[in-house]
Amino acid sequence: MAMVCLSDFEAYAKKYLPKIAWDFFAAGADDCSTRDENILAYKRICFRPRMLRDVSMMDIRTKLLGTEISFPVGIAPTGFHQLAWPDGEKSTARAAKAMSTCYIASTYSTCTLEEISAAAPGSLRWFQLYIHRNRAVSQQLIQRAEALGFQGLVLTADLPYTGKRRDDVRNGFRLPPHMKLKNLEGAFEVDALVEVVEAVQGRVEVYLDGGIRKGSDVLKALALGAKCVFIGRPALWGLAYKGEEGLQEVLRILQDEFRLSMALAGCASVSEIGRHLVQFSKL
Repeated sequence: MAMVCLSDFEAYAKKYLPKIAWDFFAAGADDCSTRDENILAYKRICFRPRMLRDVSMMDIRTKLLGTEISFPVGIAPTGFHQLAWPDGEKSTARAAKAMSTCYIASTYSTCTLEEISAAAPGSLRWFQLYIHRNRAVSQQLIQRAEALGFQGLVLTADLPYTGKRRDDVRNGFRLPPHMKLKNLEGAFEVDALVEVVEAVQGRVEVYLDGGIRKGSDVLKALALGAKCVFIGRPALWGLAYKGEEGLQEVLRILQDEFRLSMALAGCASVSEIGRHLVQFSKL
C-alpha cells in the first residue's frame, strides 16, 4: 500500500505494533481530551490565501537558534523508541540527520546519549531533560549531553506529577526486560500559541508540538508565530513502518505538504508567512 499521508502510517502502526506498545504511544492521560483537542484545534483555523503571487521558486528552509534546517519541522522528544523499532533512537537520529532537521532526544530514551550521538555524528541534536529530584543526576545528564555535542537543552516544566494513563494501567505497562532507561543508569496546543508569542514579544524563538498531522498544520502554526514545530507520535509511526527509512518518509510527506500549502497560500519563502494568512473559524 502506498503511504500517502501521516494517517496511513498511524494505521500501519496500530495494525502491526503489539497492543501494549500501540496503547502506550497512542494514549494520553485520563480521557485523552488534550491529545484529541491538539488535533481538532487546527481544524478551527482557516487560511486567507493571497492570489497572483510568484511561487515558482520556493524556499522552505529556516533556522533554529542560528542553525539552518531544511524545513520547519523537527522531531519532538518521546520515549522508548525501541518499542517501535529495534534500533530505536539511533534510527531516529539518523533519519533526522538525513533530512537535515533537529532531533530532540528524550531523557527516557532506550538508547544511550553516546549511542545516539555516534549514530548521527555532526547532526543537530538537542536533549530533553526531566528535572530529577536528585539534582546530581540531572547535572550529570546535562554534562554528558554537552560533552557529546548536543547543542540545546529542552526542559520539561509541566510535569510535577505523571498523569493517569488508563490504558497503561490496564495493560500493566512495563518496558520489556531487554530494554532499559539507559540514560538514567548511574506541547503547547496551537490555541495557546498566540498568547505565548504575544507574551515573549520576539525576545525568544517559540516552538510548538502537539497535533501536527499535515503540512497545512505546520503552515498554520508558523502563521501564528511559531518558528518551528516538532512531531512526536508521527515519528514513532514512521519508525514502526520501516525504521529510519519510514521516519524519513514521514518527514518527506510533511515537507512536500508544507511546500504545497505555502505555494497555495501565496508564500514563496518562510519569511513571508505571517498572521495575515489565517483566521479562526467562528464555528
